[in-house]
Amino acid sequence: MEHFPPSITIAGLVFDISTVIMSVFTALLVLLIVWISTRNMSAGVPRGWQNFFEWVIDFVRGIAGQFMDAKTSTKFITLAITLFLYIFIGNQLGVMANFTTAYTAPNPAIGLTQEQFAKHAHVVVEHGQNVREVTVAWFKSPTASPSVTFGLAFMVLIYAHILGIRKDPGGYVKHYFEPQPWMVILHVMEEFIIKPLTLPLRLFGNIFAGEVLIAFLLAGSVAAVTLPLIVWLGYSVFVGAVQAYIFTTLTLVYISQKVVDDH
Repeated sequence: MEHFPPSITIAGLVFDISTVIMSVFTALLVLLIVWISTRNMSAGVPRGWQNFFEWVIDFVRGIAGQFMDAKTSTKFITLAITLFLYIFIGNQLGVMANFTTAYTAPNPAIGLTQEQFAKHAHVVVEHGQNVREVTVAWFKSPTASPSVTFGLAFMVLIYAHILGIRKDPGGYVKHYFEPQPWMVILHVMEEFIIKPLTLPLRLFGNIFAGEVLIAFLLAGSVAAVTLPLIVWLGYSVFVGAVQAYIFTTLTLVYISQKVVDDH
């Protein structure tokens, strides 16, 4: 069943309303978790949320330590923790609460025009009558939208390039021509085509595919899909955690390539 994304157009740009809402909601959840975890911090044995947050910090430090020395990695720990928490929580939202809302004419959703309704509506049977409706997924993982994952990836990659230029402008340019001048073609393709495509598509593809299957299972009979749904939900939580780890790791790898002299 197709889920129509309600949208609004501002200055020629189309904004998916549900994606915007869930992106902000995810950011607020991250802010809330950080605030709860750090509001009563103590120098003694950590407890509760502080213990969880210190575990996240140590986990991210361990990732960064694979590619940078402690002094260098400290500069990027805050960014890495924010990315990890945002992506991990965002990945789980569509798994934990995959809510949809059905709208029937003449009651379209916000951002859903009559023309869009006519194009995307499907027929369902209600009280013995055929009714045209459009299903809207308001509550979903923001990372199931390519606009979010590409935005995150571009932010990380642009930041990495800025760091490289600030550290050593000459060395940044020289890198593209090493070890042979003709290698500039491969380096440009890697930095400006391959990385900007593979980093966001990996995250988007895994989360989107997981939500599609969850929606498909929820549409089936309870007796037939209960066990497969439970198994897939557990697997989706695992995949969401792995994808947050991979994105954070690659972020630190790309940054280290610009700021560590060995690269």
